[in-house]
Amino acid sequence: MLRTNQTFLDFITKLYEKQERKEDVILKQFTKGQKLFMQNDKSSKVMLMKEGIVKCYFSEENDKEFILEFLGKGEILGEIECIRNIPCLCNIEAMTGVSAYALSVPYFLELLKNNLELNALLVDAFAERIVNTSKRASFQQLYTVEHSLRKLLELQSKQDIQLSKEDLAAYLGISVRSLNRSLKNLAE
Repeated sequence: MLRTNQTFLDFITKLYEKQERKEDVILKQFTKGQKLFMQNDKSSKVMLMKEGIVKCYFSEENDKEFILEFLGKGEILGEIECIRNIPCLCNIEAMTGVSAYALSVPYFLELLKNNLELNALLVDAFAERIVNTSKRASFQQLYTVEHSLRKLLELQSKQDIQLSKEDLAAYLGISVRSLNRSLKNLAE
């Protein structure tokens, strides 16, 4: 539910600290509710989470949201859009106060061409996303909504984050009404 990547965070922290003028990698702060990236907008940065939690979600034309994932420290944001030179695929919104390292696009592309450690970290991050997406899709197909909700509530409690009913429903891919029915069924 909450993805983190300490190895990637350690890598970017070293890059940040060894800069002489702190121009290629800067540390940015975001408040709860602030968007780091907006779906369909062009981005000028690639970011890596230092602290805090964000939600990554699609906004559909009917104003419905689908939360792909909750991301924490060490997770990279905007790299796919940078590599493919496309607008942002989804929204990234701070759920808590967030600090993130922001890399300029030219600097990120330079690293991509010349830094094998970055490439290895990216390949690992992409592979991890594929595995997690596959697990989540099969889990949603094999188990009832109540079972998935129970697991989600357990993880929420264990990771000490508060999710609104709207966010719970958006993560499970159901309506708030269906969520309320499922919560009622769990309470019985």
